[in-house]
Amino acid sequence: MQRRQRGANTGLLLLFAQIYQFGFSNIPPVTLALLGLNIYLFLNPMKPLLYACISVNEGYYHSDWKRLLLSPFHHADDWHLYFNMVSLLWKGTKLEQRLGSVSFAVIITVFSQLIGVVYVLIQWLLAELMDDPSYNMQCAVGFSGVLFALKVLNNHYHPGGSSSLFGIQFPNRYACWVELVAIHVLSPGTSFVGHLSGILVGLLYTHGPLERILNAAVQYIFTQPQQPRGRRAFNNQGYGRNPDYQYQDHRSASPYNMYTGGLDEDEQLQRAIRDSLHERGHPGASSLGAQQPSLEELRRRRLNRF
Repeated sequence: MQRRQRGANTGLLLLFAQIYQFGFSNIPPVTLALLGLNIYLFLNPMKPLLYACISVNEGYYHSDWKRLLLSPFHHADDWHLYFNMVSLLWKGTKLEQRLGSVSFAVIITVFSQLIGVVYVLIQWLLAELMDDPSYNMQCAVGFSGVLFALKVLNNHYHPGGSSSLFGIQFPNRYACWVELVAIHVLSPGTSFVGHLSGILVGLLYTHGPLERILNAAVQYIFTQPQQPRGRRAFNNQGYGRNPDYQYQDHRSASPYNMYTGGLDEDEQLQRAIRDSLHERGHPGASSLGAQQPSLEELRRRRLNRF
């Protein structure tokens, strides 16, 4: 599999024009990073396409699984790159704004690898069922499988509407299937199984357990562990506090503690009683008799004292 040369890479120039027209400031960070990665690897491929594409023979029988990492981000020519990246520009922006950059990055990472695994599995099954070893040799490369999966997610999160192909209207929920057949008919050299693998992975996310698994993984990785009990924690203003102690509002807690000495209501009352006894000449009293002042009198004295 060799990259076809097309003069001055017209497709690449058109891609830059599309990105410029769209506006760099309008592209979310993960989508922008993906565009940059694909363009960079097109201009500076890590390996020739023959050693970057994924197939049953190379991936499964020869255990060259690093092709799973390389194949989604390498493209056959500039037009292959152009159509895939323009599609990513719109789908990625819409989904990243809907899901958030962290979740979108996790989805792209998992999808790009899982689609390759599904592709190898389907090709192997076809080779076994059809008794045709040529399926094991078919090698796929490019980001289009991931784009088909993103199309499934986009239709799931933005339901409704319709699309048109050759003047035929159809609901958007069937758009990925219509495009799968149309692309294969109009461009027989494209990977039908690669695109199908993307749709299946997308459905595994929207109608299967994959979404719950990825959400749980994101929460586990990015959720901060709770502070251990009894240890001092710090808030975002830099003040230390004990997380087990329930403070009053911070605007009134410091003045209140300054006047009360940090004593609660009962402790203040007991202290006022002891002080009253000392004032009346009963320094060693441990119980109260008939000369005990009223509660109102104690509160008045306590306020005067503080």
